[in-house]
Amino acid sequence: MGLKDKLMELQQKALEEISSAEDLKKINDIRVNLLGKKGPITEVLRGMRDLPKEERPNVGSFANKVRDELTNAITERKDRIEALKTAKRLEEEKIDVTLPGVPVKAGQPHIIMQVIDQIEKLFLGMGYQVVDGPEIEEDHYNFEMMNLPKDHPARDMQDTFYLTDNNLLMRTQTSPVQARTMEKHDFSKGPLKMISPGKVYRRDTDDATHSHQFHQIEGLVLDKHITMADLKGTLQLIARTIFGEEREIRLRPSYFPFTEPSVEVDVSCFKCNGNGCSVCKDTGWIEVLGAGMVHPNVLKISGIDADVYGGFAFGLGPDRFAMLKYGVDDIREFYLNDVRFLKQFSQRG
Repeated sequence: MGLKDKLMELQQKALEEISSAEDLKKINDIRVNLLGKKGPITEVLRGMRDLPKEERPNVGSFANKVRDELTNAITERKDRIEALKTAKRLEEEKIDVTLPGVPVKAGQPHIIMQVIDQIEKLFLGMGYQVVDGPEIEEDHYNFEMMNLPKDHPARDMQDTFYLTDNNLLMRTQTSPVQARTMEKHDFSKGPLKMISPGKVYRRDTDDATHSHQFHQIEGLVLDKHITMADLKGTLQLIARTIFGEEREIRLRPSYFPFTEPSVEVDVSCFKCNGNGCSVCKDTGWIEVLGAGMVHPNVLKISGIDADVYGGFAFGLGPDRFAMLKYGVDDIREFYLNDVRFLKQFSQRG
């Protein structure tokens, strides 16, 4: 059998093998075995050296034609296999656009953030500014500018996380935000009306009603002719916004170093309407926050003329507000990230 006949026989068998290949691995193996340096076509062509010179061009031309036809056949089969594979995948993955969509569960703000947002919305509507400040604070702003010098016994009321030698600390209240704002405020541009929400930190043992980290919102108003009546009206508005329009408040004398006079604020029980129950311990009232008129020393430390300007301040805990409003008896529930607990509280205004 001559070289030309061997090439024709090889071409016929190769075309049959190519046409029967059903996957890309098989067609790639055929290409390597058939057209590689050690393939049968190369072996046949090595026999050309034994041919007469006048026959070599004719056989060489035919061999190149066979190689090209097999190469084209392999390419076409490969393209066909890939097309079939793509068509099959599209058939399996097709989407019926007429089917109803799968509902996606939407998240919502944490219940404490809902309370904070509600309070912020209330005060923004009254022209207050919401001011933020650093959680790592200086002793000067956290204590001294709040009328708490280094030897003041009232410092024992707040167990503090100190980061350096009595200088840098984790703020125990959001009052230092007020101190920083008072330093910079220009009364020629109007009164100072602000709230300062944020996290605060105290060395406390975590239990059902205490946490070493919690939230606080403090409010401050400074201007000429501010009275206790202005404070009471503001506190009444807070209570009715959070706990219901029927709520009343009462003020009891208390002590805070940064206010004088100082008061504890109670709200009429929203569970029993003041008749007495387990929530209010049968008193009809629930303690919710502390407040008072800004101490003259606080104004003087900030460079404000206490004979001209005065004001009121208050501080409340959104964590406590949420516990009272929604009947949560363990503050730790807010921080456990238990979705079963958190999803009970739908978005509230």
